[in-house]
Amino acid sequence: MPETQHPYSKIERHPLQPFLPANAQILMLGSFPPPRERWCMDFFYPNPQNDMWRIIGLVFFGDKTFFEGQRDKVPSTKANKKVFDREKIVAFCEAKGIAIFDTAQAVIRLQGNAADEHLEIVEQTDIAALLQQIPSCHAICCTGGKAAQTLAEILHCAIPKVGESIETDFAGRTIRFWRMPSSSRAYPLSLNNKAASYRRMFEAINLL
Repeated sequence: MPETQHPYSKIERHPLQPFLPANAQILMLGSFPPPRERWCMDFFYPNPQNDMWRIIGLVFFGDKTFFEGQRDKVPSTKANKKVFDREKIVAFCEAKGIAIFDTAQAVIRLQGNAADEHLEIVEQTDIAALLQQIPSCHAICCTGGKAAQTLAEILHCAIPKVGESIETDFAGRTIRFWRMPSSSRAYPLSLNNKAASYRRMFEAINLL
């Protein structure tokens, strides 16, 4: 008898293009976006339950709501009344030189969600190709455990401890590889403590 196919075995390709400002000083990498029904904007970290843009708001503006908008300004399907303001986020990242993508180009969602333990990576991102487009970038930040593990495989180096970094050579340049706390609310660390960790990183690379 043929093997029964898993209901979530469909290969899913990344729905977004890499965000690569020409002046990028750091490349932030997650694992893969959540399912589309959890998005409140067409950009990275789009789930209103993910705290990345609240962390960045705290770090740079002392305000976790800095990048939030209203539903009528940013249409959403199944989200909270509070959503994220994509235009404000994009303008900030362009001004600061923050590039963003993920470590996987294609995945299988084993349980139909975005949890790291339920993602099977089918195709890793070509990090060297991304770096070619951002020549001033010498720091890469992974925003979760799966992303850090995948990047370490790509760079052929060790995985830093959470909140710390290591230096490695890759694609013709020296890279500072940071492993940061996940912005998922499932990660057992308070929002303020996550922001403190990200603040130390941004200070170390002179973006703060």
